[in-house]
Amino acid sequence: MTALDDLVRPDRYPRSSRYDPAWLVGLDMGPNPLWLLEDLARDLDLRPGMRVLDLGSGKGATSVFLAREYGVEVVAADWWIPAEDAAAVFAEAGVADRVTAVRAEAHALPFEPESFDAVVSVDAFEYFGTADGYLPYLVRFLRPGGQLGVATPGMTREVRELGAIPAHIKRVVGWEAIAWHTPQWWRFQWEITELVDVTSARLQQDAWRDWLLWARACAERQPDGPAANQPVIDMLTEDGGEYLSFALVTARRKDL
Repeated sequence: MTALDDLVRPDRYPRSSRYDPAWLVGLDMGPNPLWLLEDLARDLDLRPGMRVLDLGSGKGATSVFLAREYGVEVVAADWWIPAEDAAAVFAEAGVADRVTAVRAEAHALPFEPESFDAVVSVDAFEYFGTADGYLPYLVRFLRPGGQLGVATPGMTREVRELGAIPAHIKRVVGWEAIAWHTPQWWRFQWEITELVDVTSARLQQDAWRDWLLWARACAERQPDGPAANQPVIDMLTEDGGEYLSFALVTARRKDL
């Protein structure tokens, strides 16, 4: 058994387990994106033919998954990855007819109002979505009743409540951990706008263990794997689930 083998878990993630873990690790831009998306999608109602924005789609694994598993039409938007690079991934995966790659910054989205049935964001929302004004900006791209689903690094307690970023997290993540919030924080942040009804807000079960499995596989498979991933492995091992997790949050736009 190798660390890569541990990324195939049909008992818990049956859909994700149909994907080659080596392919997935090769598209790495954050921990276990298909596990996060499969778990998040349980709180969404994704149906064939829907138009879905995959916001912060990275190298494209989540967009491939959305198209294949749920039969939706996907717009894959990312700022860091050139659209032509993502498009090559979609063509190789056989979903080029259902996924369109767009290079776009999250605060300047080139879409018409009310043009999506759902917006999904995995391993990305922490970089742009915590600002007080972001949800009101983003929700304009959803049709009335449209769904929003986010999977983002989270904490079991707010950093502000703790008074400091725990040392083992600060060594690896630094100040960025201030954007890792509890599900309760996200629920309040979204509900206070009165623009959406939050339908779920929870921590992913054993998220730190999933993250650790991912980091070990990346350490095993990537050229710079040990150097890049050992600090994360050490952080997660020391944490043991005390603080680190992933927040999974879903909502529907109100018919204003």
